[in-house]
Amino acid sequence: MLNDRSRAEHEGGFLETVKTVVWAVVIAVLIRSFLFEPFTIPSGSMVPTLLVGDFVFVSKYSYGYSRYSFPFGVVPIGDRVWKSEPSRGDVAVFRLPTNPSENYIKRLVGLPGDRIQMKVGILHINGEAIRRDPGETCRAKAGGAEADKTGYVEVMPGGRKHCIFERSDRDELDNTPEFLVPAEHYFAMGDNRDNSIDSRYRASDGSRPVGFIPAANLVGRAEIVWLSVDEDLRWYQVWRWPFALRFGRMFSSIE
Repeated sequence: MLNDRSRAEHEGGFLETVKTVVWAVVIAVLIRSFLFEPFTIPSGSMVPTLLVGDFVFVSKYSYGYSRYSFPFGVVPIGDRVWKSEPSRGDVAVFRLPTNPSENYIKRLVGLPGDRIQMKVGILHINGEAIRRDPGETCRAKAGGAEADKTGYVEVMPGGRKHCIFERSDRDELDNTPEFLVPAEHYFAMGDNRDNSIDSRYRASDGSRPVGFIPAANLVGRAEIVWLSVDEDLRWYQVWRWPFALRFGRMFSSIE
């Protein structure tokens, strides 16, 4: 049996452990809500920029804060506070407008008031064709993923560049009507242009699962790939861990 002194020391140690855990949780929640949140890439819609198995850090302060900046959307913020406008070409995480419980990651190619259209695989912004150059380096970034695609370097107005993949210029989403982006909304597209459910996509029932992205749904800007593993790696395959890491992608900035 414990004497009174031992019992007090035991209870004191237990309380200190609880306090430590509570403070660790509070600090983690604050960092996740106000600074950076980690996300994993589950699909190939952003190849070659992001691969399945990439782990990214998203800066929560880049666009200000909305209810979706916080766990479970518990903070009742109507729009955004400390608001900052995204730049064209940002890779952003946002809550799906038709299902806010889901996070999507795409590239913001259309800003409020823009007219966006795809013509024979070429992105047009406000009636002007966006430059698309051959991109051999884009294939290297993909690490063998989507081997049937051709890589291009797309040059945004203002000179910002990023890689895209195209299977052809005749796929379903390579020719679209012109979209007028409403105020306080954005138009998002995947870099894997023929394999992305994004703002261009219309379902068979005529609905648009993504559509225009409300500013309030923006979660943050993807900044860095901090870890990358082979997409077929399972957590229990301990023997594969040292060989499944994609060292060349780790701690690389996201263009």
